[in-house]
Amino acid sequence: MSKRSSFLSYGRQTIDEADIQSVIDTLLSTNLTQGPKIEEFENDVAKYVGAKYAVAFSNGTAALHGACYAAGIEVGDEVITTPITFAASANCVRYVGGTVVFADIDPVTYNIDLKEIESKITSKTKAIIPVDFTGQPVDLDGIMEISKEHKLVVIEDGAHSLGATYKGKKVGSQADMTMFSFHPVKPITTGEGGMITTNSVAYYEKLKLFRSHGISKTSYSSEQGDWYYEITGLGFNYRMTDIQAALGLSQLNKIDVFIERRREIAIMYNEQLNNVPGIKVPKQLNETESGWHLYSIQLDQNVINKPRKEIFEEMRGLNIGVHVHYMPVYWHPYYQELGYKRGICPKAEYWYEQALTLPLFPGMQDEDVMDVVKALKMTLGIQI
Repeated sequence: MSKRSSFLSYGRQTIDEADIQSVIDTLLSTNLTQGPKIEEFENDVAKYVGAKYAVAFSNGTAALHGACYAAGIEVGDEVITTPITFAASANCVRYVGGTVVFADIDPVTYNIDLKEIESKITSKTKAIIPVDFTGQPVDLDGIMEISKEHKLVVIEDGAHSLGATYKGKKVGSQADMTMFSFHPVKPITTGEGGMITTNSVAYYEKLKLFRSHGISKTSYSSEQGDWYYEITGLGFNYRMTDIQAALGLSQLNKIDVFIERRREIAIMYNEQLNNVPGIKVPKQLNETESGWHLYSIQLDQNVINKPRKEIFEEMRGLNIGVHVHYMPVYWHPYYQELGYKRGICPKAEYWYEQALTLPLFPGMQDEDVMDVVKALKMTLGIQI
């Protein structure tokens, strides 16, 4: 196979004329921020996932921060999460002073292992932040059962899983709070952006205050006028703009088409790679439909006689934008300085050492998929 003429990224947004026009219309309106598009976007996302409420944020990390605040996590509280995730899933706990406890993964689904969660629960545990890694929903029934038994809050990190389903229901309505991300490589994009969906009015009200400085406009003094407001708690400026929301509204109209194309690409990869020696294709939990945000394979180093770094570099040299998701969070220097040691989640570490993410996004053509397959087989020395 010859080198591709252009670089194929592992992920990329899909923008059409309707998206562009939606943004232009908002730019020409009187409201660029704090206007009607934000609530409209929130309502549409809530309806799509089957939740009662949704609160938009400037990004997914800010949304997780807000969820931890709404859950009442503070200094002395422990929160259990997976190490195979973007660091925000753990960092949000640190923002409110909590202690992160990492639980190992299920080697089949790559998501957090329920038995590992139970083994980490102490009298200090306040919440669980399970992550729908690659778009694959976690075992929500099992996690919610654990949370009910131990009176814990479940904040589902669904950054990868908008549009995915668990037992016939869209992700976003079953956990106490669910976070979605709208970064350009995610299922839909607002440029940057995030959202929390919930069925709890108490969480909903706390989230709204937190994302806008803690400002409340509902407490009016008889001596004051409509201009009057109060800061009732310490919040942040985590607001989404109407420009972002307008793009999100347009993107949401196409999400099912996007997800279907992602699944088609995943099926093509499975068919082409399932019987290739040394490659393990991703598996799905029963009764789930992944959103296929990422397609991550494992390279069995007992079979493949070539280091992953060499495979990675050769693929990149062919203009195939492979990636690796993710280094265990506690390997990062910040967490090492907090006292976390390598080896605490051996299954997660084994996953990381063998993981390789292949390009997958709705704009890929079948020819692009085959370019990836051919490049990978050639790199592995397999006859094409």
